[in-house]
Amino acid sequence: MDYASVPPEIPQITVLLLGDADVGKSMFLSRLSLGISPRQPPSPNTPLTSEAPPPYTLPTLHDSSQPFAFDITLYGRPYRLHFYDTASPTSYILLRPDFVILCYSIASRPSLHSLSTRWLPVVNEHFNYDENLPVMVLGLKRDLRRQWTADEVCAGEEDRRADLGQGVGRGVGRKEGRGMGKGPSVMPHEGLQAAQQMLCDHYAECSALTGELCREVLEDVARTCAKTTTEKGAKSAGMECLVM
Repeated sequence: MDYASVPPEIPQITVLLLGDADVGKSMFLSRLSLGISPRQPPSPNTPLTSEAPPPYTLPTLHDSSQPFAFDITLYGRPYRLHFYDTASPTSYILLRPDFVILCYSIASRPSLHSLSTRWLPVVNEHFNYDENLPVMVLGLKRDLRRQWTADEVCAGEEDRRADLGQGVGRGVGRKEGRGMGKGPSVMPHEGLQAAQQMLCDHYAECSALTGELCREVLEDVARTCAKTTTEKGAKSAGMECLVM
């Protein structure tokens, strides 16, 4: 038998999504199940536009089918990503994920607050086997964000000054929404600030409905995991994704 001709085993990467119900985790996975093709340069005859891609009919994924597997090629090597969420038939606290994504809805401020009060403690308690475990904060339902009104901006600024006057810092003792504005939508700087306060490694946003930034989120996850499973973190020559 020619062992040189035997293909190497494909590295399997376990990704766990945590977050409150109805923040968009299932829709995000449904979007990924459509497949991600390599980014192609625009045609010279293609008009430039900043509009997001149109929404599509997303497939229905069943929790009993978890994990949802995606085959990708990154750094010239194949990888298989296994995605689980909290509705997995297998108790998620029994998993040993290689990457954790803390999900919240951009349209729901309480779901962002819940990451630090409910879900980060889960990570610290059950997944403390690796101090270098990558953790991302992911804002979902980006398409539902609306700008704050002037009154909402002023209310948030007043809370921020109050916190500074009381010596409140780095998330200690802050009440939900204090120092962050009063609008129902979470703004990018707020999500980033929350991720930094929780000492997370990454922050990203996307819309599963329109597909906006979903490719970039998957690339970030895959790139980070690939660097932990390869000796050389060479620059990516492109990525392909195929749902299994």
